[in-house]
Amino acid sequence: MGELKVTCDPAEVGFDADRLRRMDTHFASYVDDGRLPGWLALVSRRGEIAHLSTYGARDIASGAPVETDTLFRIYSMSKPITSVAAMMLYEEGALELTDPISRFIPSFSEMRVYEKGPSVKPVTRPAAEPVRVWHLLTHTSGLVYGFQHVSVVDEIYRNAGFDRGMPHDLDLAQVVDRFADLPLLFEPGSQWNYSVATDVLGRVVEAASGQSLDQFFAERIFGPLGMTDTGFSIDAGKADRMASLYTADPNGHAVPVDTGDTALRQPKALSGGGGLISSASDYHRFTQMLLRGGALDGVRLLGSRTVAYMTRNHLPGGADLEEFGRPVFAEVSYAGVGFGLGFAVVQDSAKGKTMASEGEFNWGGAASTTFWVDPAEQVTVVFLTQLIPSNTHPIRPQLRQLIYQALVD
Repeated sequence: MGELKVTCDPAEVGFDADRLRRMDTHFASYVDDGRLPGWLALVSRRGEIAHLSTYGARDIASGAPVETDTLFRIYSMSKPITSVAAMMLYEEGALELTDPISRFIPSFSEMRVYEKGPSVKPVTRPAAEPVRVWHLLTHTSGLVYGFQHVSVVDEIYRNAGFDRGMPHDLDLAQVVDRFADLPLLFEPGSQWNYSVATDVLGRVVEAASGQSLDQFFAERIFGPLGMTDTGFSIDAGKADRMASLYTADPNGHAVPVDTGDTALRQPKALSGGGGLISSASDYHRFTQMLLRGGALDGVRLLGSRTVAYMTRNHLPGGADLEEFGRPVFAEVSYAGVGFGLGFAVVQDSAKGKTMASEGEFNWGGAASTTFWVDPAEQVTVVFLTQLIPSNTHPIRPQLRQLIYQALVD
């Protein structure tokens, strides 16, 4: 869709340019002292890109810099895309939010819930409530992530080969059937817990559409929106644009993670929960579609009421994640934040102790990437880097305070 660049004077859309540069100075220090390899930040308002900055390296060893077309593993920022896909099918009548997912995945027809006991010999009982489509969208299904290391069910997942990522020898249908063999952490709908639910949702999209997840994304979302750099793998011709992945050593310095050439190989199991690679330009277009109520440049993916419905809090009784969620690893603050259909939703920014607008919706990825859409201020933000895990540094709250302090109209 052309070169990514600033499209207005920040002052034209209410930003103070000098104040915005505070963000660049602050996050430059993260690179200069070794905490981050490099990063890209994009800030838009009213559809115009007011600020675009890069700093540091996409690959420290070679010294290759982060550039505006650098490709990043967006991990869980794949989830909103999969959620949009599911809601497109909802709009067509191909699925209901109340459908038991066993309609699409028969192996989920007789789920069991963990009660007690060790991972090698757990005591379980039949689930009273089926896992439904809306449970997957809201992370209230009772599914878990093995990497969280909090519950016995997490350990059961790890023992079954599900720690991070997907087993390389199974396709998505086989992976999801394996999940169905494992117990749920709780009765569906009774709590919030971050999990593989969106991977299962990706399989629902496949079954409801009759297409593989990569085909559906390419034909129904990426192609229409002009997201030419987003997919489960990249072409060899784009390999030099790919950012390397890092983790933090005991001193907090970024050290490389050996990912091999996995970005160049289409995975057997397509992870709608965390498998996509993308660029700032592409994800910016995705956020603009959401900000504009489901349409961009004459292409409509969702109705405006659907987007509004997805981005309201769906937790029972208007609860926030602190009240309704499990106290485990999270990519957002729990306080004052609810959850919609694929997005965290800010309910009370005073409670969250981070400057934000009520109604803002957001999510992040395991490599410290994040985005948000603020309908009240007509602001969207995309921040891309490659450091796992995402709770290593307080990037997300700091990003908010540094961007909102620069909004002065």
